[in-house]
Amino acid sequence: MAQRPRPLSPHLQIYKPQITSIMSIMHRFTGIALAGGAIIFSYWIVSAAYGADAFETAQSVMGSWFGYLVLFGLTFSLFYHLANGVRHLAWDVGIGFDLPVLRKTGLAVVAFSVVMTVLTFIIGLSM
Repeated sequence: MAQRPRPLSPHLQIYKPQITSIMSIMHRFTGIALAGGAIIFSYWIVSAAYGADAFETAQSVMGSWFGYLVLFGLTFSLFYHLANGVRHLAWDVGIGFDLPVLRKTGLAVVAFSVVMTVLTFIIGLSM
């Protein structure tokens, strides 16, 4: 009987995505996005040091629809990474490993992130 070539170790094509794996990947992506956000924030601050023309250019970029979209994504990344980090801290002390609790806390992290992002933009745009 001929044997099929099998992968040496399990990979993404074998496992069905679960909420814990998706949230782990999202935690990494949001961390990378926050690093990019730090670069954008640094550009904005440094442009102020270079004078009014440079700062006005940075403000026009950040005040455009694309700038608001980037800021919205970075705000979501910040709240998601924060909430999921607190979830990981609970795991570090041994709390929340039951499957129903994992699902509930995962949904709570996403709900918290969405609600806080929307509230931040509502409050920020009303000022």
